[in-house]
Amino acid sequence: MSPPILIRGGWLIDPAHRINGRRDLLLNDGVVSDVSERALSVPNAQAIDATGLWVMPGLIDLHVHLREPGQERKETIASGSRAAVSGGFTTVVAMPNTEPANDSPLVTGFIRRRSEQANLCRVLCAGAITKGLKGEELAEMGALVAAGCVCVTDDGRPVMSAGLMRHAMQYARDLGVPVMAHEEDLTLSADGCMNEGATATRLGLPPIPRSAEVAMVARDLVLAEETGARLHLAHLSCAQSVELLRAAKKRGVGVTAEVTPHHLMLTDAAVLGYETNAKMNPPLREEADVSAVREALSDGTIDAIASDHAPHTRMDKQVEFDKAANGIVGLETSVALALELVWKGVLSPPRLVEAFTVGPSRAFRLPGGQLGLGAPADVTIVDPEARWTIDAAAFFSLSRNTPFQGRSVKGRVTHTLVGGRLVFERGKLEEQAR
Repeated sequence: MSPPILIRGGWLIDPAHRINGRRDLLLNDGVVSDVSERALSVPNAQAIDATGLWVMPGLIDLHVHLREPGQERKETIASGSRAAVSGGFTTVVAMPNTEPANDSPLVTGFIRRRSEQANLCRVLCAGAITKGLKGEELAEMGALVAAGCVCVTDDGRPVMSAGLMRHAMQYARDLGVPVMAHEEDLTLSADGCMNEGATATRLGLPPIPRSAEVAMVARDLVLAEETGARLHLAHLSCAQSVELLRAAKKRGVGVTAEVTPHHLMLTDAAVLGYETNAKMNPPLREEADVSAVREALSDGTIDAIASDHAPHTRMDKQVEFDKAANGIVGLETSVALALELVWKGVLSPPRLVEAFTVGPSRAFRLPGGQLGLGAPADVTIVDPEARWTIDAAAFFSLSRNTPFQGRSVKGRVTHTLVGGRLVFERGKLEEQAR
């Protein structure tokens, strides 16, 4: 049995318990065993000096692509787990658009076994809504949930049939899991590859109108309200989507939502020069949309920050813009990028932590996200004053596709603990420190 871990002198931010002050934290037998305003003394404990650091519940990312099985050239569960813990994430939810898709308990079981072998962060599975993510026939959702899936989604592809989506919501409601929706009307997005606006016109690129997202958000909110299902809106990017979400929450619709750091930090101007690392789906929008999603995150309308970590090889990106793959890596940069909103006064530190912890935990009804007595001993420690430059070459991820290369940031993860075990410390993984 490993000795207790005593985290001393840190500034504890635990929004679930309204703690925002100096505390000592004792972890024992995989759970939180003491939280004290007094200095604790535990003779046999492994001590971590957190003076000057922020101590928070382990971060939860509801939206990552780990690519295994089938696309191991981009990422593996092991490499993605390394990226996760180095970025402070103790729990991640793996999307089902693998090869084969996670539409059966066999694939779910494979992912869970690979996660256990990696033995770093907690990897939870999202099951497919439809077989093969084709949008034609419902997957065996009951079997997927029984195998351990915590939500269902066809992320990367929308469920275009409203009737099929309604049936999916009814089944998911009875199974007690949320439906995560990739909101895109393919008849509107068509062959577009970036946001409709002045930048697309200047570059001569086929545009994607905001209505491609907004129309589907409206549809699915109506279906969720009618069925009583729990709906989770993935990677919101439009001001109109936020307005619909806010109104639905006021009506009592069971809906939660996430936003990515890139939709919080960048506009479609990042595409200038045909920068394929800034190509994503939904696309980067304009300043008014960025302001709207920031405001919605600040006031709690948007529940969570999720990375939408989407690793791709260099060959996937070094092609013509319209042919380039969508997405960026995000596990290792999310905290530092989101902290920019704290330094700009958009978010308070507790609201930032809430969006990474108890917000996602409540959205999917997951354990963790808080540090009350008996809670899982998942902890992230951040140095808020650490200044560094994002360097994709230093990522633990197998892929390097980021538009933030060379960006100077402030705030860095120093320690990540999962189940009371130190798995990452100041740039080194637990497997490297042996």
